[in-house]
Amino acid sequence: MTSRAEALRALLFASSAAGMLMAGSALADPATDPVDPQDATNLGTVTVNGAPTRREPKSPEFVAPLVDTPRAVTIIPQQIIEQTAATSLQDILRNSPGITFGAGEGGQPLADRPFIRGQASGNNVFVDGIRDSGGQQREVFNLEQVEVVKGPDAVYSGRGSGGGSINLGSKAPRLTDFTRFGLGVGTDGYLRGTIDKNWNLGETAGLRLNLMGSEGDVPGREAVDYDKWGLGLSLAAGLGTDTSATFSLYHLTSHQMPDYGIPLFTKIGVRTTDSGILDVPYDSFYGLTARDYLTNEVDSLTFEIEHAVTPGLTIRNVSRWSETLNDYVVTNPGDGGNITNGGVALIGGEYWMKRGTKSRWNPTTTIANVTDLTGRFSTGGMEHSFNAGLELAREKNRNASYTVVTTGGSVCPAPLTGFDCTRLYDPNPSDPWTGTIDRGVISTSTTDTVGLYALDSIAFGERWILNLGVRYDDYSVQGVNGTGTTAAPIYTPVGGDWEFVNYQVGLVFKPTADSSVYASWATSATPPTISAGDQNTGGAVGTELLDPEETESFEIGAKVNLFNDRLALSGAAFMLKRENAQILVSPGVFEQAGEAEVKGIELGVSGNITRAWQVFGGYTWMDSELVSGAYNNVNVGDPLANTPEHTFSLFSTYRVTPKLSLGGGVYYVSDSFGGNQGGAGGGANRVYAPEYTRVDLFASYDLTETASLQLNVQNAGDEEYVMRTNGVHHADVAPARQAILTLNLRY
Repeated sequence: MTSRAEALRALLFASSAAGMLMAGSALADPATDPVDPQDATNLGTVTVNGAPTRREPKSPEFVAPLVDTPRAVTIIPQQIIEQTAATSLQDILRNSPGITFGAGEGGQPLADRPFIRGQASGNNVFVDGIRDSGGQQREVFNLEQVEVVKGPDAVYSGRGSGGGSINLGSKAPRLTDFTRFGLGVGTDGYLRGTIDKNWNLGETAGLRLNLMGSEGDVPGREAVDYDKWGLGLSLAAGLGTDTSATFSLYHLTSHQMPDYGIPLFTKIGVRTTDSGILDVPYDSFYGLTARDYLTNEVDSLTFEIEHAVTPGLTIRNVSRWSETLNDYVVTNPGDGGNITNGGVALIGGEYWMKRGTKSRWNPTTTIANVTDLTGRFSTGGMEHSFNAGLELAREKNRNASYTVVTTGGSVCPAPLTGFDCTRLYDPNPSDPWTGTIDRGVISTSTTDTVGLYALDSIAFGERWILNLGVRYDDYSVQGVNGTGTTAAPIYTPVGGDWEFVNYQVGLVFKPTADSSVYASWATSATPPTISAGDQNTGGAVGTELLDPEETESFEIGAKVNLFNDRLALSGAAFMLKRENAQILVSPGVFEQAGEAEVKGIELGVSGNITRAWQVFGGYTWMDSELVSGAYNNVNVGDPLANTPEHTFSLFSTYRVTPKLSLGGGVYYVSDSFGGNQGGAGGGANRVYAPEYTRVDLFASYDLTETASLQLNVQNAGDEEYVMRTNGVHHADVAPARQAILTLNLRY
């Protein structure tokens, strides 16, 4: 990684040097600087110019303000992203309780796998309203806010949104000149530089550039490191006029040492902890630095045009081409066999194990086009706010695994044979390794989507709003499953075509203009995985054509905006039921007999209690149950995987003096089970990630009107905890304590 590291350091040096020079000129005459400094304790502030704003979704499908939308929605603003020193989607969503991340295993790639209200939502991540396909670990340097919709929202998002969806709002050009530099250094080799520059190109045009370079080690995980760089470039014309157009380019390259955590008790056949996670040191790393790798690459081009036909009617069209690559070879500490099948042996009083591997080569190309018609009109004493649209998309997936052959390296002691062995309780990631890595037969699939939708928010009387929505989807997958060898490949055609309609109905009562009480009902449909068509969901269905899984939910809630919109409070109670789920009822045989339920309560807070005191977070209680569907009914009645009963998060800052702000975050997650399979994953042997409480610390000091220092101490208590487990092979260990000092310059 030497050349990449040198390039990264050059970027960091250039950004910091340029920032110092620019800041110096700005500091010489602050009165001439039209840009106010960021208020580190005001979530109702746009970061770059200090202008108050409501925290509202950017998606046009939201036809009413958030307080009048009859469902739970969390808006995570850029300020929280920056204050928490987040660099990944997982970092951001830690601040939204009720969301967990699943572990990669088998058909699951090393990629973002969020679970919302107990439902897999890895394929329900969007960028500026368009589905972000392909396995990847997302960065945040180009984001302005993150919108999380809780509960089935197929009317907004289309297929597969049984638990909800996540929309990433990109930074967009503005009509104000501003520049922001960030230079962060920290323990464990942390180094990160960002540039956010906006040029005013005239009365109606703007250009915005975002650059990021970063490298470091994962605290507490031996030999796990990363380096990455990214570019976001966006040009807009016609801003503030009836017709505007925006062209955007995005690129990310990420290289890292993949980490499959630590093994479970099944390696030795003896439960050493109540959770079922083996009692090895939490810094144990079983990968091989000479062999393992993970590469993520993302490229996308987006063109958006919007035209105001009349003051009450706007048409918008967005086209996007994107390509992602998820490419890795990773050591799975639970996949090299256990003590009963020759993968582990007790030799000389200590356990030795063979390393197993997982691999994937998965490029995904997506072409999408979305047209929206948004407007307002009055009829019969009712006020309508509507959105109607057409979505067209084609996703092409190619999938293959690697054949990894070890020809030399760490010799296995007898009775284990061959190479590539290590001590179970003291693995060595620097063990020598030689061998070959050859890509296997490629499976391909093409997914075509046609979606038609309409939403209407109807205000009638003085205090009532009726929210209606309907969406029709035609979803088809055609492809081939590749098996055999590259010399003699075997291709089996697979495919399917599904049509489904989803609905949402919500009724809102408004006691005051800034508050609401609501009840809603919504549905979603998730087509089954065919071939490589839905690479984030996993689960082999073979060539059997199954019906979509169906999810519906009922939700009641209340919202209120206080202190001139500076503080938002929300609460909701929900019941979600997933039916028609595909399950394994006997070896190799799938039926649609699965049913799962999740009931819960969710509370949220966002904004400023006082001008000096900022809060953001919430609490979620979930009572989940696998009603039917486990293999041999072993897990019927158990909680769902990745669905902890209690999750709590609260990030808060207080401006102690005009220049100094102090604060931090507290995050609690109760026990979280890793799977709903029989055998090693459930029943009497079920495995779970134990509850944990994590504390982060934050401090910010304004050096001048345009420069500040920010200190973050992540996991300040150095808590050793497991983030997640797949319940079958391994558990993922959380990063240890890390301190990060960032110099922020803005003018």
